[in-house]
Amino acid sequence: MNDMTDNRILPANGRVAHNSLRGQVEAERFVEGRWTMVQQPMANITDEPGGRRTSQLLFGERFLVLEARDGVAFGQADRDGYVGYMTAGSLTEPVEPTHWVSALATHLYPKAWVKSPPDVSIFFGSPVQVVAEREDFLRIQTGHFVPRAHLQPLKARYSDPAGVADLFLGSPYLWGGSSRWGIDCSGLIQMACLACGIPCPRDSDQQQAILGRELDRAEPLRRGDLIFWEGHVGFMANDRMLLHANAHHMAVAYEPLREAAARIEEKGGGPITGRRRIE
Repeated sequence: MNDMTDNRILPANGRVAHNSLRGQVEAERFVEGRWTMVQQPMANITDEPGGRRTSQLLFGERFLVLEARDGVAFGQADRDGYVGYMTAGSLTEPVEPTHWVSALATHLYPKAWVKSPPDVSIFFGSPVQVVAEREDFLRIQTGHFVPRAHLQPLKARYSDPAGVADLFLGSPYLWGGSSRWGIDCSGLIQMACLACGIPCPRDSDQQQAILGRELDRAEPLRRGDLIFWEGHVGFMANDRMLLHANAHHMAVAYEPLREAAARIEEKGGGPITGRRRIE
């Protein structure tokens, strides 16, 4: 996923670039890179070492490391091609996943026993490798046990993106976030679409460019339609109610579309720029 006009998904930083960019960009060296995966509940992608969070990867997600120096890895996310910097210590050697977390969050238990104190939690969408089964628990690559009900086979998918987004209701707003711990407007759309097997880029302008089709002015809105502003996006829960992660509520919340549109425009966010339907 290399777009020469979009630095967010261009795997190059001047010092290093992916081999696919030979002859297209200037770099001191070109490399194939090394696949890694996130080994903690979530890890930030930043715009520079120690910089601003632009996205986030979850436990088990893959990141192609093109360069590692001073404890920081530069590379590209497998999920959506997003490019940036990650703490090298958050990454480890990848494993082949077999399942994904379909609960909003799940605990990692040291034993296959519901009363054993869990060590940590991981979140919706995290890919895991199941290595053993024990009654109501599945053992994953870390040696921990996850409730069987919280995992789905890798190819299993939902059919209603708006319904998936509803799972996140009340989750705190977090710029660049992708989980129950914190999520932003485009992160909510992306996680919901991916859970339904719909390819989806990271940011709202990218989503507006490729997701579904633009609605005719006369077409009434329905559940699952996407409403776009400059830098913002949400799902329609029905023909009147918007579901979106937003900084006004600082959470994933329902809000009448009419009220949301008026408030956003009044605050300087401008008018609605698009209405799209995923079909």
